[in-house]
Amino acid sequence: MTGSYPATRLRRPRSAAWSRALHRETVLTASDLIWPLFVTDGQGVEEPIATLPGVSRWSLDGIAARAKEAVSLGIPCIALFPNTPANLRSEEGGEALNPDNLMCRAIKAIRDACGSDIGVLTDVALDPYTSHGQDGLVDEAGYVLNDDTVAVLVDQAINQAEAGADIIAPSDMMDGRIRAIRMALELGGHHNVQIMSYAAKYASAFYGPFRDAVGSRGLLKGDKKTYQMDPANGEEALREVALDLAEGADSVMVKPGLPYLDIVRRVRERFEVPVFAYQVSGEYAMIEAAVAAGAGERDALVLETLMAFKRAGCAGVLTYHAPLAARLLND
Repeated sequence: MTGSYPATRLRRPRSAAWSRALHRETVLTASDLIWPLFVTDGQGVEEPIATLPGVSRWSLDGIAARAKEAVSLGIPCIALFPNTPANLRSEEGGEALNPDNLMCRAIKAIRDACGSDIGVLTDVALDPYTSHGQDGLVDEAGYVLNDDTVAVLVDQAINQAEAGADIIAPSDMMDGRIRAIRMALELGGHHNVQIMSYAAKYASAFYGPFRDAVGSRGLLKGDKKTYQMDPANGEEALREVALDLAEGADSVMVKPGLPYLDIVRRVRERFEVPVFAYQVSGEYAMIEAAVAAGAGERDALVLETLMAFKRAGCAGVLTYHAPLAARLLND
């Protein structure tokens, strides 16, 4: 500080709304949002998710309608997650490689509805397709096999790219998968397909409602601590990000969001690359629970938390509150 009171009054620029707007350091707009959507089978289906109040699974026609809604709101990208029917799940997760699976059909439905007016981000991991709920192939002891899984993830990524995905987002946390996917995309002629790596994905307690949404709750045998990160570690996150960038990631993600804003800030300052965060299902559910209990006002809570992501250094945020936030910001 070079000034002192009363010559310097820090409240002076806050005294009027126009002045607060003029001095605002961080700007949040609808173009900073990515809207995660859950896909289910059928026609004309909307399945509300009990642990995610206000969020539903949608059949393909509903997904196409949500994509049109996103375009109208100025949301530039949607993220897709399939609820694969139980009879199509297997130990090996082979449905992930089916060019007519839910994910691929949803991509095509969005393309038919919106053309290239919106970006489509697709999740690359096997947990929506495996009968055991793990993100990869497992051995007899239940250990998730790294290199064998990477080989399947490469085929899954190419399957999604050929269906029309714009951004491949590997969420599995296997070592080496970014390099393998990038090489396969290049060799397959998908030069402009981006990779947004879940580079710092933690073994978090905040994922419960998401597992309900994709139908993996109760399937998971064991936990994911041998591949997702220990919440106690920060330096390790920087190593993970460095490796993924060196292997060909265009952008990186930190997951979960608000409990890991320190990681967002450290990644942004260290690497100066686009950093995204996922405001995960547990974070969304806590805001909704607070609103239901009368402990807070939804609009204010949503905008304040999203502003915190931007202030920490995020280029964008995946959030289930995206349509609400976009309407508030556009107004």
